[in-house]
Amino acid sequence: MNRSILIIAIIFLSKFSSIAQTGTSQNIGQRTLFFKDEARNRPVTTEIWYPTTDTLTEKDKHFSPFIRIQTVKNGKVPGKKMPLILISHGTGGGRLTLEWLADGLVQKGFMVAAVDHFGNTYDNKKVEDFVEPWRRPQDISYVLAALLKDTLFGSRIDTLRIGAAGFSLGGYTVITLAGAKFDLNAIRAYFKTERGKKELNIPEFPGLADAFNEESVTRSFENCPPLKDNRIKAFFAICPAVGQGFTTKSQFATINNPVYIVGAESDSIAPVKTNAWHYYELINKSKFKLIKGKVGHYVFLSEAIDDVKKDAPIFFTDDPSVNRREIHEDVTQLAADFFKDCFK
Repeated sequence: MNRSILIIAIIFLSKFSSIAQTGTSQNIGQRTLFFKDEARNRPVTTEIWYPTTDTLTEKDKHFSPFIRIQTVKNGKVPGKKMPLILISHGTGGGRLTLEWLADGLVQKGFMVAAVDHFGNTYDNKKVEDFVEPWRRPQDISYVLAALLKDTLFGSRIDTLRIGAAGFSLGGYTVITLAGAKFDLNAIRAYFKTERGKKELNIPEFPGLADAFNEESVTRSFENCPPLKDNRIKAFFAICPAVGQGFTTKSQFATINNPVYIVGAESDSIAPVKTNAWHYYELINKSKFKLIKGKVGHYVFLSEAIDDVKKDAPIFFTDDPSVNRREIHEDVTQLAADFFKDCFK
């Protein structure tokens, strides 16, 4: 494990001993749910955020390497039905990677649940769970079913207002849940090109070049079950990755719900041309927003304190012209407006 990845692991592991760096007018409750998909023998740990009338206590206040909103651990759950947004993290991240988006959406009237994609988190990385990304949409669908059956949260979810948001490989995940069908041979061909080889060299997973060509990967895609989830009504993808696995509009023919795609102009990990914009061109009636300037891929991770920025600059230090907090606020507003419009 290199130094940057180690720093990220330390940060995430210290999450539950964290102090708020910012305030909020809406108290936010937060719980951890330890689901397991027995059929796949796969844990799907889930974090859920929601409005609460409970107030913060001293036990909720601890140090954090992230600049984040204080939340009430296991706060009281509201009695009314609420719209639910499911979140899918990027490669090497975790269910807490997009907490800024979760907290922001709660402030705007949503309940939010984010999953850990087993084998593709900061502390549990397996090559097969990167090159067989179709496993991720199954995680989201399983958690949605589990939440709807949950004695505490099930009755609070408005089943007509369920959405999904994802970042990077999580962006691919939510687009797949909308109905996209991935072409393994297309991405294999792309990764043989010079540009493809460069894009495959990502910090979270070095040395992936040969993994896509394994026979076991071929078999896994041949046995992949249907992934479209009709219970989810709207899809918000931030810098979606592996766009090279899609080459024709026919791969998106079954998408019949709204899709909104956000790209970053200076993204070198999932370049806009071959990813965010590429998805937008192929998905009929989708919407697209380009965040302009020297905005890179990792600007969509949480904002960190100065010491962490120095220790892990690739993930937490931006160009001086970029204000990460403002971008988070703008994207949260985009997502909230999009979902509210879809749920009318």
